[in-house]
Amino acid sequence: MPSAPVPPRVTLIGKPGCHLCDDARRIIARVTEDLGESFDELSILERPDLMARYAEEIPVTLVDGKQHDFWRVNEARLRAALTQPQR
Repeated sequence: MPSAPVPPRVTLIGKPGCHLCDDARRIIARVTEDLGESFDELSILERPDLMARYAEEIPVTLVDGKQHDFWRVNEARLRAALTQPQR
């Protein structure tokens, strides 16, 4: 029996046309690729719940479903979080 796919550990919440989101995406992509992880991306324009919660903080980075950073991604901090065991 095949195992269920592992969900991405990192989620980027942003929106199209956001230069900080573009910067965050590049850092997240580099770190997750280096560490053999994956990430997904959600747009606040498509999710009213995310718009209400994060509109003034995008880009927001979640690691293992918990808010990790907002506005800017600290590459070293993200690497450290992803090398810790999942909780």
